Amino acid sequence: MNFTGLIIGSITFVIIGVFHPLVIKAEYYLGTRSWILFLVSGLICIGFSLILDGQILPALLGVLGFTCLWSIKEIFEQEKRVQEGRYPKNPKRTY
Repeated sequence: MNFTGLIIGSITFVIIGVFHPLVIKAEYYLGTRSWILFLVSGLICIGFSLILDGQILPALLGVLGFTCLWSIKEIFEQEKRVQEGRYPKNPKRTY
């Protein structure tokens, strides 16, 4: 049996699940400035996925990298959700 797809799929599910609260926390504490961290992290992960050998690790790094890049969009969407009152504002941060 080949479990590669099952492993990649299940870890992808976990990565996406972790990034949902991560984006919320990043917007709360850092605001939209955090997009640069997601960009750099995403590009690093994608770069490593291109140079590493194997199947599982490069695939997971690619998923992680593109999830970081997608999080850039989500940071700005989260800011809109905060402005709409759907999520709390950080009182220590000026908007």
